[in-house]
Amino acid sequence: MKKVISLLCMLLLLVTLLPSLAFAESSDMEYLVGAGIHDITGPSAEIVMMGYADSNQSNRGIHLRQRARSFVVVDQNTDERIVYVSTDLGMAFQSVKDGVVNKLSDNGYGHLYRDQNIMINATHTHSGPGGYSHYGLYNVSTFGFIEENYDCIVNGIYESIVKAHNNLEPGYIEFNMGQCLDTNINRSPEAYEMNPEEEKALYEYNVDKNMYVLNFKNADDDLLGILNWFGVHPTSMGVDNLLISSDNKGTASYLYEKEMGTDYLSSKTFVAAFAQSNCGDSSPNIFGGPTGYGDDDFESTYEAGRIQYEKAKELSDTATKRLTGPIAFRHQYVDFSNLTIAPEYADGEERYTYPGCMGYSFARGAEDNPTDLPGFYEGMTQPEYGLDSADNYIDNVQGLLNLAPKFNQINGARYPELWELHYPKPILFATCKAEPDPWTPQIIPVQLFTIGDFAILGVPAEVTTMSGRRLKNAVEEAFLELTGDYYTAVVSGHSNSYTSYLTTPEEYDAQHYEGASTQFGKWTLSGYLQQFYQLATSIVEGSTVPSGPHPPDLSDEQVTFETGVLYDGLPIARDFGDLKTDVETSYHKGDTVTASFWSGHPRNDLRTGNSFLEVQYKDGDKWITIAYDWDWDTKYHWKRRSVIAGTSESIIEWTIPDDALLGTYRVKHNGAYKSITGIYQYEGYSSEFIVE
Repeated sequence: MKKVISLLCMLLLLVTLLPSLAFAESSDMEYLVGAGIHDITGPSAEIVMMGYADSNQSNRGIHLRQRARSFVVVDQNTDERIVYVSTDLGMAFQSVKDGVVNKLSDNGYGHLYRDQNIMINATHTHSGPGGYSHYGLYNVSTFGFIEENYDCIVNGIYESIVKAHNNLEPGYIEFNMGQCLDTNINRSPEAYEMNPEEEKALYEYNVDKNMYVLNFKNADDDLLGILNWFGVHPTSMGVDNLLISSDNKGTASYLYEKEMGTDYLSSKTFVAAFAQSNCGDSSPNIFGGPTGYGDDDFESTYEAGRIQYEKAKELSDTATKRLTGPIAFRHQYVDFSNLTIAPEYADGEERYTYPGCMGYSFARGAEDNPTDLPGFYEGMTQPEYGLDSADNYIDNVQGLLNLAPKFNQINGARYPELWELHYPKPILFATCKAEPDPWTPQIIPVQLFTIGDFAILGVPAEVTTMSGRRLKNAVEEAFLELTGDYYTAVVSGHSNSYTSYLTTPEEYDAQHYEGASTQFGKWTLSGYLQQFYQLATSIVEGSTVPSGPHPPDLSDEQVTFETGVLYDGLPIARDFGDLKTDVETSYHKGDTVTASFWSGHPRNDLRTGNSFLEVQYKDGDKWITIAYDWDWDTKYHWKRRSVIAGTSESIIEWTIPDDALLGTYRVKHNGAYKSITGIYQYEGYSSEFIVE
């Protein structure tokens, strides 16, 4: 029996190593490269979106699906490898990273891909279903943990990594960078102006315009995928949007992938990832407030995505620099609730970080999408808002917090010692004080990848423009000091965990929304500067770094107040998939085709890697699907008709594009309904119509 077990283990090891072994001696290429993409779209109805933290933003359908896009790079000389994953998520929480790492380990990939060499980035769309964190603050608006969404995300990221691994082949990586203009503004210019004049004078803009692009090519010079970083919030879709959307970055990916003929149903296809960088104070709403390009959110989203896509395409097409040199990675967990910072990383004095807290101005929200809460505004600071000098309204708010379970524990008014440590932040929520576990992470990951002289900084926060510039400069200067070589560094914000914002100390003093959301106090950025210098030194010296204390596993402590789907019902004499409203007989290009069907709840089957709708073209006696629910020209809406009867309606829209073929079409709806005996699939079809 032991021999059989040993043989099975050897076969499993051989299968997972096969992509690397197949090319180890057959190629003179320095790297193996592979790309993979998989659907991570969660429940598309009656789940609150993650980002705006507004419980009224409960989703009702799909415009653009969410995806995980993975890239694996292997150094053939050392077999060192890294995995970079860009996800169309609001945040990449520690819960997600742990789930992916555990799933890889459980399925035989743990010896290759582990916590230390996987970096998971979130694009930060505000139009995806939430409830997948293990920390309480981020699950409040979603009424708790949503297991089906969490599982969908973790499984999809895992599948994208496995695809990238299986697609490994000899290849190389090209790099280019340039400025992407006319698509972002600084939404918090007053806080930015607090930075030193001599520092601001080094830059043309008060928001980072730099775009970085990596091309992944095989030995035949075929472009397998591109990985892009540019700092801009995916908030082109506003808080009133109820359709799942990957926003402007997902639009940029979609446009690039459509150009390259990406097949989302294939295990190997072209992948275009538009990852997030230092977007903390960078808004796509270039006309101020919530206003971007176009007459509505969809037009604004499209234009912001199109500009990013076109610039990325230009940089990709003109890239000439090839990355060469070893692959290295360092990863460390650091307790940022109590970090001692050496004077050279702060203001010449020894400084500290402190337990995580959120300030008064956090309740106001960002300038491009402020909340309606009265009495709160940006720039609320001590001593004007001291512990004993807040106005009556805020006193009343804090009094109400004491009446609410859990919130009474994190009421900032209860902890005067934290007010002193976090000065000038007046503390609204002391999330570090929640019991039995903090409501926000206190132990956080810092991670550094290098591919030759290109460095990727994994930061678990929304990094402001100047914070990102300081981080990049510090790492580039560290490598120059340690090696004598010039490196290019890029900030990968929203990576591996989420700790709200990261501002400069000067911006922190302003206590705008971003500073109030910088959880660990004024010297948080200095802590990151110190830790990244240590990681860079470790890479150059070839030494190890302490792994640090892993954050607590909170998976068994999650609660939810979501009831899920109880049953689906129908009107008398109707079946699931029956037409409620049919199409017209004919349309022209530019028209919108609409059909609706009596339907089941979308949560019965998420249709991962599939679609709730198909637009089909009649070719002879065959029907060919030409559009799905992930295409820009389609929208899938779900509408509850009766809570008691359990009836609902699925509405499908297709705006006919200019390149559509003339001829006969129909609309198909795919769904599932739930009865007392189980969940069952159904289909529905519209009548045929003509595009003329």
